[in-house]
Amino acid sequence: MSKSWASTLRLPKSTFPPRPLPQNRDQYIRRCADDLYKWQAANRPADDEFVLHDGPPYANGSLHAGHALNKILKDMILRVKIQQGRRVSYVPGWDCHGLPIELKAVDVAAGKSMSPGAIRKAARKLAAKTVTEQMKAFRTYGVMADWDARWTTMDMAYEVRQLRLFQRMARRGLVYRRYKPVYWSPSSGTALAEAELEYNEAHVSKAAYVRFPVVGGHEGLPGLDRLEGRLYAVIWTTTPWTLPANRAIAVHDELTYHLVRAGQDAFLVAENCLERVAKVLPGAPEVEVLATVKGCELTRLRYVNVLRGRSAEPQPFMHGDFVTDGSGSGLVHCAPGHGFDDYLACLPRGIPVSAPVDGDGRFTDEAFPDQPDRLRGISVLDGGSSAVLEILGDDVLDVHDYRHKYPYDWRTKQPIIIRATAQWFADVGTIKDAALAAIGKVRFVPDNAKNRLEAFVKGRSEWCISRQRAWGVPIPALYEPDGNAVMTDEVIDHIISVIQERGTDAWWTDAPDDPAWIPEALRGRGQYSRGRDTMDVWFDSGTSWTMMGDKQADLYLEGSDQHRGWFQSSLLTRVAAAADADHDGGSDGGRRTTGSTTTDTLGLSPFKTLITHGFTLDKDGKKMSKSLGNIISADQVMDGSLLPPLKPKKKSGNAGPVKDALGPDALRLWVASSDYTRDIVLGEPVLKTIHQALLKYRTTIKMLTGSMHRSARTAPLTAVDEIALLQLGDVMDEVGRHYDAHEFNKAFGALNRWLANDLSAFYLEALKDRLYCADGGGVLEPIFVGFLRMLAPVAPLLVEEAWEHRPQWLKDDDPDALHPLRQLYRAPLIDPARLTRDPAELREAVPVLMAAHAAIKAASEPARADKVLGSSLQCHVVLEVPEGGRALRILRAHEAELPAMFVVSSVELNGAVGEEEKEEGWKYCQQFELDGQQCKAWVLPPRQAKCPRCWRYVAPSEDELCGRCEEVVGQSVVQ
Repeated sequence: MSKSWASTLRLPKSTFPPRPLPQNRDQYIRRCADDLYKWQAANRPADDEFVLHDGPPYANGSLHAGHALNKILKDMILRVKIQQGRRVSYVPGWDCHGLPIELKAVDVAAGKSMSPGAIRKAARKLAAKTVTEQMKAFRTYGVMADWDARWTTMDMAYEVRQLRLFQRMARRGLVYRRYKPVYWSPSSGTALAEAELEYNEAHVSKAAYVRFPVVGGHEGLPGLDRLEGRLYAVIWTTTPWTLPANRAIAVHDELTYHLVRAGQDAFLVAENCLERVAKVLPGAPEVEVLATVKGCELTRLRYVNVLRGRSAEPQPFMHGDFVTDGSGSGLVHCAPGHGFDDYLACLPRGIPVSAPVDGDGRFTDEAFPDQPDRLRGISVLDGGSSAVLEILGDDVLDVHDYRHKYPYDWRTKQPIIIRATAQWFADVGTIKDAALAAIGKVRFVPDNAKNRLEAFVKGRSEWCISRQRAWGVPIPALYEPDGNAVMTDEVIDHIISVIQERGTDAWWTDAPDDPAWIPEALRGRGQYSRGRDTMDVWFDSGTSWTMMGDKQADLYLEGSDQHRGWFQSSLLTRVAAAADADHDGGSDGGRRTTGSTTTDTLGLSPFKTLITHGFTLDKDGKKMSKSLGNIISADQVMDGSLLPPLKPKKKSGNAGPVKDALGPDALRLWVASSDYTRDIVLGEPVLKTIHQALLKYRTTIKMLTGSMHRSARTAPLTAVDEIALLQLGDVMDEVGRHYDAHEFNKAFGALNRWLANDLSAFYLEALKDRLYCADGGGVLEPIFVGFLRMLAPVAPLLVEEAWEHRPQWLKDDDPDALHPLRQLYRAPLIDPARLTRDPAELREAVPVLMAAHAAIKAASEPARADKVLGSSLQCHVVLEVPEGGRALRILRAHEAELPAMFVVSSVELNGAVGEEEKEEGWKYCQQFELDGQQCKAWVLPPRQAKCPRCWRYVAPSEDELCGRCEEVVGQSVVQ
């Protein structure tokens, strides 16, 4: 093309860069996040607020891709709500107490010799530093929030709220202290909640069959008159170290048991267990069944446990609902100090609870009173079982390794034990029905998450809320010299008032005998000391709903592990508080009136909707963990570290590899493209797809910003323009529905299909000739704005950048135009008065036009392969369509626009195709179907000459302009 013709074209001119410029990132983040949050708080209605309450991340270490997934999902939902016209409230928080921070602070500082006050100071410093670092990282993702109002669980105001909630629960009788078995972590030195456990499927225990001599109550049992030796009960245990705490043997009343002779002695074994137990009996496998009895006949028996010592009383047999004959011997050794079922079975029978194991998981003198030195100080998890079995000697029938699932401390990754200690508990059983009723009013995404949360609540009756650590919120109790706890409403109230005056640290740092902590009513009545137990961190974070005042959050959104963690603790504490309000309310039936607002408090959940996302997996489908070394940070996604480097430009002078850094939008699109209701894979294959999509967006934006013309605002709309607007409206409706349902991956898919099929492959191709060579009309401006509205929740930096690079005339014409990030999603994109065609008729026409378009493309492919056809403009198309049908009517109605729609030089409906053309061009014909009628699309040589300006084959002769270009060039010369 000669330079003179090129100068007459409207070629795209855009300042939009092909890739984001790193130096602009911070200002774009500030505008699309911080400034947007402040703007919406001032410009969206206060009476239509959407509250997202933050599940506080733990302030212990660097962030990873899973954190980014969580925060970006929240951010995208908030941006959707802003587009819908609502005001959003999102105040981030951090969970700052607990063992991991304490251990890390102690390790970094001076070791285990630190005083509680020093530990708390070091832990607070570490947590505060981590909060600052994590907040800075979150903001690099383009996440908007009220960062200045952020809260942490170690804030004084937060701790006081938590203590007040604890006081309400205690007043209601929902908090109590009891000596009973709890999960105990010797590696952490504290009790644990079930939510703090993980299970090792490959744990190996030293299991054993052990006999106990029956010494009473067996008189009258059949078969014993033939016995020369003694009668024994056979038990099987995977924790022989618990045998010193054995206090009973459980059988099941309805099971059948055999008395079998092996050698000179007899043994009690369940009928269905005899085959496996017989192998370990003396003289095996020759055994003789002496008698058969029901389990209920055995509950009068008594036996001795030699580990209890020579002076110990005989111990009972009893019925246990938990006893089965599926494993072991059908007789279960019960140690109520080391087992939950054992404890519940022994408690109503008055059987004492013993746990001769200290906080480090080592035997105490009580483990073997006759010879304390034999077991004292031995770790029950490391050598304890072997030491116990050695003492039992001949009473051990068999020892073997047993691989099974076993609970571990999820922080230290070490096995735990069950150990009776005096702990504080929250009564879940009393509020369970109210909690389940509250769950029934919650919307769950995905739906099956409801079953998971219900199962956890149904499975709990108590919640151990005390921990034996220094870094936490103190349980506000005073203790008498004999260990009796005093925790009245007045005591709690007084302790809170002193904490408000002196700070929480003073609970540990004040002198032990400081009278200020003793309420006036108790002074002079004896000695009292402050307790050292702290509250479970799940109780800390679970009370975070108090930060919302009387509001109920519209949304909680966290990972699936929070069903047994934060979701559950939040629900239970809120319902407990509601129960307290009901208790105090008297005749109001559980409804509390505050001013003119009446709130249904009974069974109220802190959240209306609960969304659960999966875990982040590496490219091999493995869960990311530090131990596997497969943790991926969000920075690696943003800076392109996970992808092959780009080839440096020859003239750049940079010979080294260049990362394909597409910034926060690449990270956000990974989140948006994923089905977050399942576990999500992150690796090179996934990110390649994301980068391709993001670069496609940038290419499209560059084309749109470079090709929009002021004249298009007044130019008449063609059928192609209105079809494009129709398709834009349809995809915006679909994307909007998916956004509203939080289905971002489906919205991402719909957006990309529209971009590839409707916009790029159809409309932009059809529009190029008009854009570059004719009046520059079309509907690129509404498409540009509509495209940015769809991108706004998922790629806000890209939207910010695109808006900045919109054409200068657009900025000049409307300098106060509302930014797409602040526009309402459903606001009109074009003046409806400009639309002249019936949308119903266009919808009817689109399938016909698209089918013909596809047939022409299919017919063109072999012509390209044969190098008969280069550009699609280098052909004349004949469409053969049967007369009288709807399809031909539609095609004739749009006949003038068909060449532009199909990007060819000319289209003829039912025109003549010469015999020679048929012979030469038969293979360039495609059959297709319209309304059940067979049609043909012929791709034939052009009938006219090529216009040197627009390259269409519509000129009268070579080197002569076509009529349209002649007119356009003439007008430009006149201008």
